[in-house]
This record gives sequence, structure tokens and C-alpha cells, in this order.
Amino acid sequence: MKKRKSIIIITGASSGIGAEFALQTDAAFPSVDEIWLIARRKERMEETARVMEHTTRLIPMDVTDEYAMDDLRELLEKENPVVRILVNAAGFGLIGAFEELSLDEQLEMLLVNCEALTRLTYLTLPFMRRGSRIIQLASCAAFLPQPYFAVYAACKSYVLSFSRALGKETAPYGIFVSAVCPGPVNTEFYDRAERYADVPAYKTLTMISAEQCVSEALKGAYLKKSVIVPGIPMKVFRLCCKYLPQELLIRAAACLKA
Repeated sequence: MKKRKSIIIITGASSGIGAEFALQTDAAFPSVDEIWLIARRKERMEETARVMEHTTRLIPMDVTDEYAMDDLRELLEKENPVVRILVNAAGFGLIGAFEELSLDEQLEMLLVNCEALTRLTYLTLPFMRRGSRIIQLASCAAFLPQPYFAVYAACKSYVLSFSRALGKETAPYGIFVSAVCPGPVNTEFYDRAERYADVPAYKTLTMISAEQCVSEALKGAYLKKSVIVPGIPMKVFRLCCKYLPQELLIRAAACLKA
């Protein structure tokens, strides 16, 4: 019987955290046969793939495109791999007052950050086996409703809740789900996020590198942590959200303009 190949699937792999996941999993998992990279920008994925040791499969697609998702499902059924790790890193956010942001872009946030993540998790789960991992990119914004970051924070709250619940369902089968909740990460994320308003200066003081974010995420996933919070400042923030009155924190966030 032909041995099934083992793969890692990473979305948002053209830049930032997704590209960093590609590089670090390439180094950390030599026994994996292939790493599948998914993003819209093929040229950027090619740049990443050129410095990787693994065989890579580049899948240029928009994760919100249902037809592209159908093609991916057919590819999985045809190849029948064992998905060792799924990393859902595709996503974006917009800073600014809800009524001043583009409605279409805010709805797109729901599609990318919530619907596409859910769909891809559903498609790949049947191909996982005991020991597989699902790593979902949430955010520390999931811990608290955030005025002037309202839709994005709500999206990430969904990702956190969904991931923790799914993890309880899959744990008896040896499949572990981790929600990664970083604060500001030094990536291209803010190139789009600041289209309508600037990132507050205080957030830049807590910014970490993509390398640190991914390194802590992979270590936490290995340890089967359901929630991973990279960086000490965001660990403190999580404790504040847990123990301080939420209404007080929401008012403070509104004063600071997210």
C-alpha cells in the first residue's frame, strides 16, 4: 500500500506571520514531506519557497473564493495526505470608527478572518490523524471589545471561542487546537490597517517580531496549549482583561482610540 505523504498547510503565506510560519516549520519538521503555501500573491510565496528545504506546493488563491476552496477540497481528496499541521494565518484588520470605514472591507474582514478560517478547518480536519495540530491566528484583541477596532476584535473573539471549543471536541482523537493571540507584530498588517487611522503610539511599544510570535506559537502548540499569548506585555493584558472590570477597560480603549 502506498504510504500517504504528510503535509503542513499554511494560509497567508505570502508575507508576515504566515511566511514566518513557513520558514520555521521548514526548519522544525524535517519528517514532513511537503509544505503547502496558500495566499493570493504567488510571487511572494515563490520568494519564501526558494529558501526552504522542503518540497513546497504553492496554491495561489483567495481564501474567500468558494470556487477556489472547492478546488482545494478536490486536491485534498485526490492527494489524500495526512495533514500534520494546519496554520490559518490569513487575515487583516482595519483601524477606525465603524461608520467611517468601508462597509465592503469590514464585511471582507468577516469573510477572511472568520468564514474562510472555519471553512478551511472543516475541509482539512478529515485528513488529520492523532498528533496533528491546528494553529489559528487570533489576537489579543479577542480578549476585549475594542472601540475603533470593533469588527476586527469581534472577528478574533470568534476565532478564540471557536478554537477553544473545537479543541475540546478533537482532543479525544489526539488532534490539538491552539489559538495564538499576539499583540502588535511588526509585519505588513499595519500597511492596510492604517488606511483610515493610525496605530496609537502605545501599541508600537509592545510590538514584537514575527519571528518571536511564530516561535512561541510553535512551542505552545507542541505543548498542546489551547491559548498562546506571545510576549510578556500581552500576557499582562490578558490578565487585566480577566480580572479588571471590562467596562472600565473598554472606556480606556475608547479614550486611547484603539
